[in-house]
Amino acid sequence: MAQHGQASHGQAQHGQIRIGVGGWTFEPWRGAFYPEGLAQKRELEHAAGKLTAIEINGTYYGSQKPESFARWFAETPDDFVFTLKGPRFTTNRRVLSEAGESIGRFVTSGITELKHKLGPINWQFMATKKFDPADFEGFLKLLPKNVDGIALRHAVEVRHDSFASPDFVALAREYGVAIIFAGDSEHPCIADVTAPFVYARIMGTREEEALGYAPEALDGWADAARAWAAGGTPAAFADRLLAPPAAVTPRDVFLFVISGHKVRNPAAAMALIERV
Repeated sequence: MAQHGQASHGQAQHGQIRIGVGGWTFEPWRGAFYPEGLAQKRELEHAAGKLTAIEINGTYYGSQKPESFARWFAETPDDFVFTLKGPRFTTNRRVLSEAGESIGRFVTSGITELKHKLGPINWQFMATKKFDPADFEGFLKLLPKNVDGIALRHAVEVRHDSFASPDFVALAREYGVAIIFAGDSEHPCIADVTAPFVYARIMGTREEEALGYAPEALDGWADAARAWAAGGTPAAFADRLLAPPAAVTPRDVFLFVISGHKVRNPAAAMALIERV
């Protein structure tokens, strides 16, 4: 693996790279990703054997039972990770600084049943939500650092052009919250690293590509993941930075193949896992 930065003495040279897709229940994956005849209750087990992470979408739309989180923990390998979407009831509001009760409800809803498999929480905002520095800082202040003795990591997925601002980057960096990198999408693509980890969602898979992306595009995303993991900025995105680069230090990377031609997403994720 190429090294893109030097770590301090005693540290690993790069963080862990975890790659996956959004969710695991998708009917067109049956026969394409899941073997014909595989019982639906075994689909997560199968997906977790091929991928290294999954972003859970269901938590965005409604609460899940603690028993569900415990079951997902039990059905996946020890080194597997789930990231979670925070509930839309928390982020789809006019005044974000009033979201404290909703945030508290979510982080105490049983998510810690995932134990060490609990990855970052993706707080996704609608494309109509504009950057209001004071209100957004109020929201970031509400995000808890831990619950039930388990550290929490937070990421924000913003979709309005007003967030493409050095002020937003500085604010996210102050609170150690990752700005989700929205690759191959119509959303603002903010490349600045603002947290001890990187969270990327790439959305450009196409039906005509057997692996979702052309080989050179897969190579490019694998290079980017390695650069982030080594603590640097991928060369392809260096001219997109809105603020001075973050300090070079190894970081865990969470990269998900989302949207696009969804049938191809597992194949693209597996191809990236092979490359990194």
